[in-house]
Amino acid sequence: MTHPGKTGYGLQPIIIIGVLFFMFGFITWLNGALIPFLQLVCQLSEVQALLIAFSFYIAYVVMALPMARVLIWSGYKNAMSIGLGLIALGCALFIPAALSQQFAVFLLAQFVVGSGLTLLQTASNPYLVRVGPEQSAAARISLMGILNKSAGVLAPLVFTWLVLQDLGHITAESLALLDEAQRLQQLEMLSLQLITPYAGIAVAILLLAVALRFSALPDLPAEPAPVSTGKGDASVWQHRHLVLGVITLFCYVGVEVIAGDTIGLLGSALQVPGATTLTSYTLAFMVLGYSLGLLLVPRLLSQRQALAISAGLGLILSVAILLSDAQSSAIAAVLWGWAGIPLLPDPVSLVALLGLANALVWPAVWPLALAGLGSLTPKGSALLIMGIAGGAILPLVYGVLSEQTGPVSAYMVLLPCYAMILYYALHGCKRKAFK
Repeated sequence: MTHPGKTGYGLQPIIIIGVLFFMFGFITWLNGALIPFLQLVCQLSEVQALLIAFSFYIAYVVMALPMARVLIWSGYKNAMSIGLGLIALGCALFIPAALSQQFAVFLLAQFVVGSGLTLLQTASNPYLVRVGPEQSAAARISLMGILNKSAGVLAPLVFTWLVLQDLGHITAESLALLDEAQRLQQLEMLSLQLITPYAGIAVAILLLAVALRFSALPDLPAEPAPVSTGKGDASVWQHRHLVLGVITLFCYVGVEVIAGDTIGLLGSALQVPGATTLTSYTLAFMVLGYSLGLLLVPRLLSQRQALAISAGLGLILSVAILLSDAQSSAIAAVLWGWAGIPLLPDPVSLVALLGLANALVWPAVWPLALAGLGSLTPKGSALLIMGIAGGAILPLVYGVLSEQTGPVSAYMVLLPCYAMILYYALHGCKRKAFK
C-alpha cells in the first residue's frame, strides 16, 4: 500500500471527505441563523441565546476523548459514518424541540449534533493531514475549508428562506404589540417552521452515513510509533507545540464563532433588516480567505507565515471594530455597495471581515500541531478537537460583556485571542518537549 506521506491516495478520498466537509459546514453555520431565531421564539436574553452555541461547542470538550477511543476502535472510515449517524439523531431531536418549544430540548439537540461532529472532525482532520505530503496539508485543509464555508454561506440563506419565507414579518417589535394569546400563537407558528427542514436534514445525513459506510473510501493504516527517548514520550502532553496548539485553537474557534454567530445579534441590536442572514457575509469572506490560502500556501507562503498574517489582520480588524461608527456604512459602500448588495453599518461590516482573518488559522494550526506525533496522532487530534471549546466559552464572554458595555465594545474579547494566535505562529509552534 502507498504510504500517505509519500504520494498520497489520489483524488477519491479528497472528494468523499469534501462532501463531508460541505455537510458539516452547513450544519455548523446554521447556528448563525438559529441563534437570533431561537432568541425570538424562546424569548431569550443575549447570554441565554448564546447558550445555543455553548451547547453545540461544549460537546467537543465532553466527547473528544471518548470519540478518540471510538476512532481507535473503529478506524477512520467507520468513525466518520458513526459521526454522521449521531448528527442525524441530533437533527431529528429538533422535531420534539419545535413541538414543545422547550429551550432545554433545543440545547440537547445541539449537544447531540455537536457530539457527532466531534467524532467526524476527530477522524476527518488528521485523515486530511495524512492523506498526502505534510508540507501541503494546509492546502488540502484550505480546499475543504472552501467547501465548508461555502456551505456556511448558504446555510443562513436557506434557513431564512425555508423557515421565515412566510413569517419574516414577525419581529420582537411586532410581538410586543400583541396580547399574550396572540404572541404565543405567533411564537408557536415560528417554532413549527423548524420541523420540516430539520427532518429533511436528518434523513439526508442518515443516508449519507450509510453511503459512506459502503463507499470505497480507504482506511488509513496505523502509523509507526515515534522513536522514544524516554518514558515521558508516550504522552501527548510532552509535546509543547501540540499543547500550545490546543490553546491556539481554543482562541481561534472562539473568535470564529463570535464572528459568525454574534453578527446576527449585533445586526438585531443595530436594527439591520434580515439579521438571520448576516452570517453569510462572514462566511463569504472566509471562502475568499480559504481560496487565497489554496493559491498561496505553500507556493508563496509557509503555513507559519499565513498564520502570522491572519493573526495580525485579526488584531487590526478588532481594534477597528472598537473604534467604528455604527451610524456609518462607508466600509460596505466601498467593498460591495457598487454591486447593489445591501449596505451594513461599519461595525457589522468589520465583523464580517473577520472571516478573512480567520480563514487560514484552522488549516495552518492542524499540521503544525500534529507534526511528529506518529502513533499519538489520534490522541493529539482529540486534544485539538477539545480546543473547539473556545466556541462554547468565548461567545458567552462576549454576551456578558455585551450586556454590560454594549454589543460593539464587547468585541474587545477578540484582542487577547488574536495575540495568542500570533504568538503561536511566531514561536509556539516550534517542536519542543516540555522539560
